[in-house]
This record gives sequence, structure tokens and C-alpha cells, in this order.
Amino acid sequence: MNDSNLRKHGDAPFNVVVVHGGPGATGEMKLVADRLSTDRGILEPMQRGISIESQVDELLDIIEDSGAIPVKLIGHSWGAWLSALVTSKAPKLVEKLILISSGPFEHHYAKKIKPTRLSRLSEAEGREYQNLVDKLTHSQAGTSPEALARLGALATKSDAYDPLLSLLAHQASHRGEPDAFSQALQQALEMRKNGTLLEQAARIRCPVTAIHGDYDPHPVEGVQRPLAAVLPNFHLILLEQCGHKPWIERQAKDTFYDVLQAELF
Repeated sequence: MNDSNLRKHGDAPFNVVVVHGGPGATGEMKLVADRLSTDRGILEPMQRGISIESQVDELLDIIEDSGAIPVKLIGHSWGAWLSALVTSKAPKLVEKLILISSGPFEHHYAKKIKPTRLSRLSEAEGREYQNLVDKLTHSQAGTSPEALARLGALATKSDAYDPLLSLLAHQASHRGEPDAFSQALQQALEMRKNGTLLEQAARIRCPVTAIHGDYDPHPVEGVQRPLAAVLPNFHLILLEQCGHKPWIERQAKDTFYDVLQAELF
């Protein structure tokens, strides 16, 4: 394992792992890891694989090499899906799974995401957003970390309810991995479309908690209904006045951390 692919926060034992979104949004969970590390050890992997298989293997290697097994796995957005896939594949490594702002687990729920985002952007921003999505998901050349960062900035503008500017600037400072975004995302979307994503999630038997903002353009029913139907120990916590990244939200971040701390005990 490359040491540059992992940050450690707090002191051993490292029994909590935070998994960033994107794919390719390396480092975006640092604020959460720092906050949680005051009384426990946190692992923050920097996922750099360009396929789902490589990202699953990366995360498994990090947990096995550096984690105090079984760990509590916290995944945000794409990281929620990745964490679910890892938990499904290696159930003995994970004691509890926490899904923050997960994307929907069934394809038909995803139809609401794009219209919701575009309705919150100006017409020019909407065109730019769509062009960047097309470029990053379909082009084999010419993509850049800067393009991914700009897409992230537009998505954050549409996804945030009332962000704190200082925390927003911290999020914008992270450099993304466009290859991971373009390839792993397309694989993940196909898994959702053909039902494989939910089929694998249905194998999870540890407790699963979903934390979701009521302003998140990813519809909460696309997480709650599919998972409640297939998981024996699942519950949802809905945060009010909260967008896709709860830790940057003025109105919701303190409640978010209270909820997260309670779920870790």
C-alpha cells in the first residue's frame, strides 16, 4: 500500500474509516475525519483506482493493513456505494456501515437528480454543468483535475442549502482524480441500472444507518425504500435544512456531528 493513499487522524486503534465521494474526490472527508478523531483513530483513504474493482481492492487492503478490525465504515455519496460493496464482499471486516448522502440504489429514482440540480443553477451554469458532465464521463482525453473541480463547485452550489463560506473554501481546495471519476462512475451507474448494486447491498448483514439531508438533490426515498426492503437492520436519519455535504452546512452540521458520534458508539 502506498502511504500517500492514506491519512491517519487521531491515535490507534484505527477502527473508523471515512470514504470520500466522487469518484475521485480525494481528501474531501478530511474535515469529518479531523472532527471525529478527537477521541478515536480514523483512517481516511485516498481512493485512486480507476475502476470499481480496483477501488474495492484498495479499500479492502487499507482496512486489512491499517484498521482495527472490524471497523465502522462511513461512506459519503459515491463512497457510500463503495462502502456498501466492500461490506458486501468482506462482511467480517465491517462492524457497522454508515451511508452519508448516498445516491439512490435503484435507477428510476435517479431521474430526479439532474432536473433538481439544474433548477438551482442559472441557465449559463446549467449549460456549463452539462458540458462538464459530458466531457468527464464520455471523453477519453482532455479531462483535467481543473474540470473536475469546476464540476464539483457547480454541484456544491446546487446541492448546498446554507453552506459556511470558510468550509466551502476548504472543500474547493482538494484536487480531484478525473480518471477515477469518468471510469468508475460509469461502471457504478451501469450496476445501478442493471440491479447489481442493490443485489450486492442486499447481502449486508451488519447494522446500516443512512444519514441524508432534506435538501439533497439525491432523493432520500431512493435510499430508504430499496435498502429498507432488503436489509434486516437498516434505519434512516433525515437532517433538516441540509444539503449533500452535511459538514459544511450552517444549519445542520452540529446536528450531523451529534448524530454521527451517536452512531459510532
